[in-house]
Amino acid sequence: MATVNVNRNVTDIFYRYKMPRINAKVEGKGNGIKTVIVNMAEVARAIGRPATYPTKYFGCELGAQTQFDYKNERFIVNGSHDATKLQDLLDGFIRKFVLCPECDNPETDLIVSSKKGTIAQGCKACGFHGPLEVNHKVNTFIIKNPPNVNPASQGASLTEGKRSKRAKKVGENGEESAGNLNTTNGGADEANGDESPNESMSTSAITATVKTHEEEDVSWTVDTSEEAVRARMQDLTDGAKNMTVSDDFDKTEKERMDIFYVLVKRKRDAGELDNVQVHKELVTEASRLDIQSKATLVLAELLFSANIIQEVRKYRNLLLRFTHEDKKAQKYFIGGLEQIISLHAEELMPKVPGILKLFYDSDVLDEKVILDWSQKVSKKYVSKEIAGQIHERAKPFIQWLQEAEEEESSEDENDSDVEIEYDDRAKVDSLRKGPAKPDPKKAAAAAVQHDDEDGDDLNIDDI
Repeated sequence: MATVNVNRNVTDIFYRYKMPRINAKVEGKGNGIKTVIVNMAEVARAIGRPATYPTKYFGCELGAQTQFDYKNERFIVNGSHDATKLQDLLDGFIRKFVLCPECDNPETDLIVSSKKGTIAQGCKACGFHGPLEVNHKVNTFIIKNPPNVNPASQGASLTEGKRSKRAKKVGENGEESAGNLNTTNGGADEANGDESPNESMSTSAITATVKTHEEEDVSWTVDTSEEAVRARMQDLTDGAKNMTVSDDFDKTEKERMDIFYVLVKRKRDAGELDNVQVHKELVTEASRLDIQSKATLVLAELLFSANIIQEVRKYRNLLLRFTHEDKKAQKYFIGGLEQIISLHAEELMPKVPGILKLFYDSDVLDEKVILDWSQKVSKKYVSKEIAGQIHERAKPFIQWLQEAEEEESSEDENDSDVEIEYDDRAKVDSLRKGPAKPDPKKAAAAAVQHDDEDGDDLNIDDI
């Protein structure tokens, strides 16, 4: 079987960490089509992670459901997927969950605390130990299924294990309980000879009953209201916030955007958006919700009105935290600006060139992003008619940008054509005040040398 480097960024053929190439087989057709990763167990052993982790990661990245048959080593992703594509996705999983952030070696272990809801990483190669700095949907799955738990003990698959537990609970309360107990304890009956099933189970049954009653007497409650969750999040450091996994990952993108909208609106109404600590909190929350680029749409909607010229200066620092060196966030931000201009068309439409230049001068928008936007009229955020009007109004500023860019490129070309001659001899005489007096001996020697030289020869001192 062909092998590849675990870290495929390493091209050394003698790299010691190898893994098999993913072997995928597509089964079924129509709505029932699925991709079976034939050698997922071998690949997982090579990278030192349970096979369910990369399989679930594939499902999260592809937006597909996954199935695990751990006993038969069948790991399935719904839909038809190419082995090459899965191999590329595996590289992403390895970078996030396998390679050490310090030494880049794959000799790491995940330390999962289901109680605290945290994931840490320890490296056996360099001794690194710290929190996993990755915020991904698969984190929730890892916390619920730590690597030290054997999935095979839960049944043929994780979901089947849960179904069997539910079925057993139903059986204990109904007529099926006797049959289930007899079947389960059949081996014990044979080992104990004449001892009856009821006698063999009496101690464990009494203990279970006592525990059940004790648990019924105590009820634990946690305030899960939005305000309480926000208050608890306030008490966490930025590092802990990134490690915290909540149910928000299971929500749609629109729902996560709405959560961020409510938070920004509350901070704005409380007049806290000029606080640096609040800026950091908003960035952390957007990252936790996995909407950091699209968050600029929410910011544009909540921060700007018809008085946008004054508001730009007020919120510049907050905007830079989201748009600096993030082209995608800047594109979404322009979409948000289109919506604001559309809402206040009468006041803002004539000011479009000035608005764009203001954001350009404030470093919120880069030149390339603005020029790329100007190439195409889109109806993604506003109607095509309004978008066309905004582009038409922006033409003077776009033309100014293009001309400035051409001037800079022409200046660079002119600079590259200039040839500079260097003389490696220091001319001490040029540092003196006044003209230097000629040396008669040197003049005579130069004259003699000139007479003796051939016309074709070149004196290096004359260059």
